[in-house]
Amino acid sequence: MKKLILSAVAAAVIASPMAAAPAMAAPQRHETIVRHQPGRTVVVKKTVRKAPARVTYRHWAKGQRFDRRYAQNYREIDYRQYRDRRLYAPPRGYHWVRSGNDAVLVAVASGLIGAVIGGALN
Repeated sequence: MKKLILSAVAAAVIASPMAAAPAMAAPQRHETIVRHQPGRTVVVKKTVRKAPARVTYRHWAKGQRFDRRYAQNYREIDYRQYRDRRLYAPPRGYHWVRSGNDAVLVAVASGLIGAVIGGALN
């Protein structure tokens, strides 16, 4: 009975639309080029793949909602290592994160930005 259930679950996962997502991730465009030359016609078929969308990084400001997908070189940082660069102990419920060369104070629960120190992590 367990084998039957496991095989049914495996078949459902394979047949799901999520399994087809990587194939649809790189959209393709098929292009047919017809060249007419004296005495003959040449048909060339090309498959053109679009480059993946480029991620644009943001410039953060106080009050915005922080989204780590748009942060360049995202990681949580320990403020004690950067005290000489104007980082201070975060209030309760906040933590410092790195986005590029900026230090951003982000609320853990809501993701709101409390402070931005630009160029603190050069």
